[in-house]
Amino acid sequence: MAVTAISYHPAMVRWAPDSRARLVRAALELYGERGFENTTVAEIAGRAGLTERTFFRHFADKREVLFAGGSALEELVVGAVAGAPTESGPIDAVAAALELAGTRFFDDRDFSRRRQAIIAANAELRERELMKLHSLAAAAAAALHRRGVGEPQATLAAESGIAVFRVAFERWIDEDQPEQDFAQLVRESLAQLRELAAHA
Repeated sequence: MAVTAISYHPAMVRWAPDSRARLVRAALELYGERGFENTTVAEIAGRAGLTERTFFRHFADKREVLFAGGSALEELVVGAVAGAPTESGPIDAVAAALELAGTRFFDDRDFSRRRQAIIAANAELRERELMKLHSLAAAAAAALHRRGVGEPQATLAAESGIAVFRVAFERWIDEDQPEQDFAQLVRESLAQLRELAAHA
């Protein structure tokens, strides 16, 4: 769903079933206008026509507006690695999981581009993003361990998968590139990694 500028009357009802989406839209608008550092939770809630209490029912803090999907993404990747066919090698299991994540989590390129621009402009958010990716890689490696993959193979496969994921994401949000299927970009990036490894 595209992120658009929406204004709400202050007297409107303070609870609505789409309050989470409204808070996300309001936060991205304000982060884009004022910068992440200069935006408060009160301002986000006010822009959305909601209360601060409602904000904190959905998000722990203003950073989590940008990272709230991380746990669901990690759960999906871990489940997909665990459910990969037994004959799949470690990197194939991780790649299949990341392809699945691409189809479930990355369908709004404009939203992702705006979110990434906000993160890139703030050192604290960049650090948070790296921590989330590290956590995702560690979770994928742990899922590979449960499949019987030892070290260093599990960590190498998981970290390589995250590198593929990041390259695919950067290509996907690139304004100079035509819009492409995210999962396909994951497959292409993985193929390029394999080619590099074959000629190393």
